[in-house]
Amino acid sequence: MVKTITVRKGFDIKLKGEAKKRVMDVEIDSYAVKPSDYLGVNPKLMVQKGDMVKVGQPLFYAKENPRILFTSSVCGQVQEIVRGEKRFIEEIQIKASKVQESVSFGEFALDLMDKEQVIEKLLQTGLWTLLRQRPYAVIPNPESCPKCVIITAFSSSAYAPDYNLLTQGREKDIQMGIEVIKKVANCKVHLNVCGKNTTAPEILNLKGVQINRFVGKHPVGNVSVQISRLDPMCKGDRVWYVDIQDLAIIGRFFLSGRIEKDKIIALAGSEVKNPQYYRVRMGACIFPLVNDNVNSQNFLRFISGDVLTGKSIAKTGYIGAYDNLISVIKEGNYYEFLGWIAPGLKKFSFYRTFLSGFTNLLPFSRRKPVEIDTNMHGGKRALVLTGEYEKVLPLDIYPMQLIKACIIGDIDLMEQLGIYEVDAEDFALCEVIDVSKTDIQSIIRNGLELIRKEMGE
Repeated sequence: MVKTITVRKGFDIKLKGEAKKRVMDVEIDSYAVKPSDYLGVNPKLMVQKGDMVKVGQPLFYAKENPRILFTSSVCGQVQEIVRGEKRFIEEIQIKASKVQESVSFGEFALDLMDKEQVIEKLLQTGLWTLLRQRPYAVIPNPESCPKCVIITAFSSSAYAPDYNLLTQGREKDIQMGIEVIKKVANCKVHLNVCGKNTTAPEILNLKGVQINRFVGKHPVGNVSVQISRLDPMCKGDRVWYVDIQDLAIIGRFFLSGRIEKDKIIALAGSEVKNPQYYRVRMGACIFPLVNDNVNSQNFLRFISGDVLTGKSIAKTGYIGAYDNLISVIKEGNYYEFLGWIAPGLKKFSFYRTFLSGFTNLLPFSRRKPVEIDTNMHGGKRALVLTGEYEKVLPLDIYPMQLIKACIIGDIDLMEQLGIYEVDAEDFALCEVIDVSKTDIQSIIRNGLELIRKEMGE
């Protein structure tokens, strides 16, 4: 039975440059694994520059738990190991070979394996790292037990990819992935789909999961919002979650015995000439996708992920491990003389400071897409209590009070205000409408990291 859940609060941002629904294959010879994509992981290298690696070969492991391995998505030569501050490993770059060879993991059958054997197989292949856990948005401990598992099959952010296209033809892989999850987690499994668009019948016919249709505005696609409606968290609870494309990768391995980290990602943005979808391997370099496909006359910001929560990368950078989207917008490196006096017919405005803000009163389908850049349109100032955060945050918490508790590092107060129910991405819209230009997402992330370290997780 499909359950429909409506979320009332939130705000949709309609931007120019959505990806057209066509998938292109592209040849890419450079890939990277970035330890910074995995929160809470201190990497310990297992390869050196110049080493030849195969698909599925471990590149590093987590010092906190040496059982958790991070493997290569391609066969090739380790071209560079990029280090940052305090010699932290930022990237392990690999130049792909023409002939792809994989590590052999032997013969196995899911039906004949118990829970520990399945977990061990996921750890050996590095596929365990595709799972994440709330709170903290970290890779789960293999010895932990979740209260439920969330499979996310839609996104509500700006330029959000069409998951019907992303999962097309992968129903068998997804169904096998569900069977794997049920083996390792003895709890209820939820598959959350978008209630606005028609979901592929093949997805709705999957077995062994509770399918939930979510209807509402962004951030209805965020895991925290979905958990709050399905199985609210308390202190000590653990909820695992996984993107449906990553689940298909897990299922594919248990069907074929080979690691195939293939994904479909969207390239979108106002500065992209031909926004569309591409079939790539995890960790691919974006240069072949954006070279000659962007407006080179402007300074550009390349973002792995959406414009509100993604990470800024170089034109020759690499796709994040959990990202299904590359966004390209203008760099806002300019000053606008008396910009607040202009009527602003084409500017984005939540508070209706400009005339364009009144289009927010129209239904989403009737709004005209706007073009944005990275300009902050003002400097940082003291926190102002406006009461507007609650309009875009559909969680039963006091956002301003929680932000202040994170700033002063009061763990007890953070716990009382619901820090375990949220992640940094849930405050992205609060950051957008914040008149104080506060970096709220960083504040919440720092608060979560403080608690995680205090709890020794």
